[in-house]
Amino acid sequence: MRSRPPLRSAAASILIAILAVVVLAADQLAKMIAIENLPPERVVPVIGEALQLYLVRNPGAAFSLGEGVTWIFTIALAVVACVILFLAVTRVRSRLWAVVLGLLLGGVLGNLSDRLFREPGFPVGHVVDFISTPWMMPAIYNVADVFIVSMMVSVALLVLFGLRLDGTRETRASRAADTAAPDDSVDAATDPGSR
Repeated sequence: MRSRPPLRSAAASILIAILAVVVLAADQLAKMIAIENLPPERVVPVIGEALQLYLVRNPGAAFSLGEGVTWIFTIALAVVACVILFLAVTRVRSRLWAVVLGLLLGGVLGNLSDRLFREPGFPVGHVVDFISTPWMMPAIYNVADVFIVSMMVSVALLVLFGLRLDGTRETRASRAADTAAPDDSVDAATDPGSR
């Protein structure tokens, strides 16, 4: 079975952008529905204690940490979004990496949008959280958080399994060649016989 050819730069960027827009739209739509239909800070059971809805506005990070420095999270989210965009344009040729980074970018943009445009105002807006799964973790989260966490796990797995951004696989031989290459160029530059 032949492997599929790597994506062109433009195709990878378009795939990442489409997935990011879809996730961003889903996140913002879910938050809008939650704000319009859920009572603030009251448990609404969906499946007993397995899944509950609980609308809160979170000024901090996970578990409401860092509530007094909301602007730092805004900067961090913006930096992550910029790094993903840079990789999309310059390095990503793998379909799998494009999917993972597109979904991750959508999640990041979902929470960044809250930080930029929700009350109390730019750039310290509170993130709308409304999903609660007490059996799994005590945090309350949103659709964007689901994509951020699951895609960060996916990034770790892609790195662990040696899939590079360009779609090639890292092997022991390629690792040895990568580490030997700088030494070879230094040797060639210092060896008078190589000129």
